[in-house]
Amino acid sequence: MIALAIISFLVVLGALMLAISSGLRFFEAQRRRQLVSVLKTVNEIEETHVELLIDPSQRRNAEQTSGLKAIYENVNKLISESGLDWTFTKLVTLTIAACAVGCTLGVLVPFESPAIARGLVGGTVFATLPLMYVRKARTKRLDAMEAQLPDALDFLARSMRAGHAFTISLEMVGEEIHEPLGPEFRALFNEQNLGASLDRSLANFGKRVPLGDVRFFASAVLLQRQTGGNLGEVLGRLSHIIRERFRLKGQIKATSAHGRLTATILTILPVATVAGLALTSPTYLKPLFTDPLGRKLVVAGVSFMGLGNYFIRRIVRIKV
Repeated sequence: MIALAIISFLVVLGALMLAISSGLRFFEAQRRRQLVSVLKTVNEIEETHVELLIDPSQRRNAEQTSGLKAIYENVNKLISESGLDWTFTKLVTLTIAACAVGCTLGVLVPFESPAIARGLVGGTVFATLPLMYVRKARTKRLDAMEAQLPDALDFLARSMRAGHAFTISLEMVGEEIHEPLGPEFRALFNEQNLGASLDRSLANFGKRVPLGDVRFFASAVLLQRQTGGNLGEVLGRLSHIIRERFRLKGQIKATSAHGRLTATILTILPVATVAGLALTSPTYLKPLFTDPLGRKLVVAGVSFMGLGNYFIRRIVRIKV
């Protein structure tokens, strides 16, 4: 009995120590994530130096380097705005892998055309899929932020009417509003808490959340700082305007859904028909790719399909 009691005591003690250790590690990891999120909001001011006396060949190399750097920065900005935990290297790797898969599938498809052409078409189509996924994730995240912004502005207005300072209200919004907009307000508060100016903090907030309503919010806050007035009332009216515009945008989207669906069907139907005929009877479409007139008809058909899709979408796309 004594041995059993000692063994039971040691087991319970070990489990208790393991639970305490796991809890301490969890809270330490949480504090570390909070510290990393605070440090990420600190942007260092980059100083650019202009060298006037420079060799023309070096100037051309510098322009090419700046062009590649601009592409790199734009892709990184796109990934950051999408909210995905990706890097530029991961996107390039996925693009290369998708291109290889597309080339392989294009060569294996039983179609009456050169294997090189099928591989190039398949590789090009598949290579664009990772970038299209990132752009789709960015659009979805920005739409979610746009839907959350009126609630966040109402929360700010109510908090300031209750007597809280603007900075404290930002902290409360960052804690209460869910992702994806809540962490951006938390980053705005962190910049203010670390001593950054309000102009710079709002400018960085506008860069991280590239929405027109966010620019209106930043302009309203800065204008109130310069001219005075009731910021809570201004934010409440801005929230009402954003909600009305969001409602009107939804009505227009529902009204123009028929046109967008028509454009999609008219674009996909010929492609699906050609793909089905190529799989069921490959020799049926052979004259379109072997005869010179057939190739011209294919090029003309694809061109007119693209133009038709473009003009239909331009007609039904109404900006609010």
